[in-house]
Amino acid sequence: MHLTLTVKLQPNPAQTQSLLVTMERFNAACNAIAETAFREHTASHVRLHRLMYREVRERFGLSAQMAVRAIGKVVEVYKRDKSIQPTFRPHGAIVYDDRLLSWKGVDRVSLLTLTGRIVVPVMMGTYHTQRLCRVRGQADLIYRDGAFYLAVVVDVPEPPPLQPDDWLGVDLGIVNIAADSDGQTYAGGQVNGLRSRHQKLRQRLQQKGTKSAKRLVKKRRRKEHRFATDVNHCIAKQWVTQAQDTRRGIALEDLTGIRDRITVHQAQRRRHHSWAFHQLRTFITYKATLAGVPVVFVNPRNTSRTCPHCGLIDKRNRPNQASFQCIGCGFAGPADTIAARNIASRAAVNRPHAGSLSEIPASSVL
Repeated sequence: MHLTLTVKLQPNPAQTQSLLVTMERFNAACNAIAETAFREHTASHVRLHRLMYREVRERFGLSAQMAVRAIGKVVEVYKRDKSIQPTFRPHGAIVYDDRLLSWKGVDRVSLLTLTGRIVVPVMMGTYHTQRLCRVRGQADLIYRDGAFYLAVVVDVPEPPPLQPDDWLGVDLGIVNIAADSDGQTYAGGQVNGLRSRHQKLRQRLQQKGTKSAKRLVKKRRRKEHRFATDVNHCIAKQWVTQAQDTRRGIALEDLTGIRDRITVHQAQRRRHHSWAFHQLRTFITYKATLAGVPVVFVNPRNTSRTCPHCGLIDKRNRPNQASFQCIGCGFAGPADTIAARNIASRAAVNRPHAGSLSEIPASSVL
């Protein structure tokens, strides 16, 4: 399977300036190509190459292969929505392929710029180093918060999936981010408290509106995202390890389109819509695939209202958010854990589903 590793570059000041100029010129060329594509109503790589290749090279000074990659970037974006003309930020990503980039060991990379090739040191950990020998395809040069990163695609072998003896059910929620059928809950009050604190601070700074407040908002804008990503990585890793050690598969709710199907109170809208449940699902999927753990998605309907002991489905079985008590047989327990048990039992009649590669975004592996 293909994964995307994000590694940080450490260019010196001269290399930084060279990369910035190249990035700005590349994206200016993309804007010119996008204008032609929109005017001619074409997303054909061949036709745009005939129309713009020579002009891009002469007007923006790009190399032959860099001009080809600029045309390819525009075609990829314009195909998504032909009703509008795409625009590209001055510091948008540059697409590097094997002709524009080469690795010098595992700690340096050679990149083509407008002034020639430069060799830039790379900072990476053991996780990245072990997989860098399997680099496949292109890489994206990203400029973010004053630093350069390379998003590198690697090909990682998949072990054969194990035949599960049982299933580990997982219930996702708002009060508790998640709970499993073993009775373990994850990231409840502490995570929600931190998220509320970030939101209140961001709101105060935005209302203040001073230059220093705006600078602080800009500085902190990725902090909550990094926090959520780290929590999701930790939860996913723990579940996959737990399932692998006990020879179980992982059963998840199929929450596709959940935000369009349900409504919540106004006070809960931010919490309901802000947590990255799809990201958590993606992390679980690719980590499970690498570990050979099967994943299955089940229908979540009535999982929190069904008694796992007698099978009675009734809204009154869940008198409040936290508790479950069957009105038929009296079976009781934590509501989220009961829902996870029902999800695990439904997985027994579902076929295992290994996540598709398209579900893994470029920022999945950090």
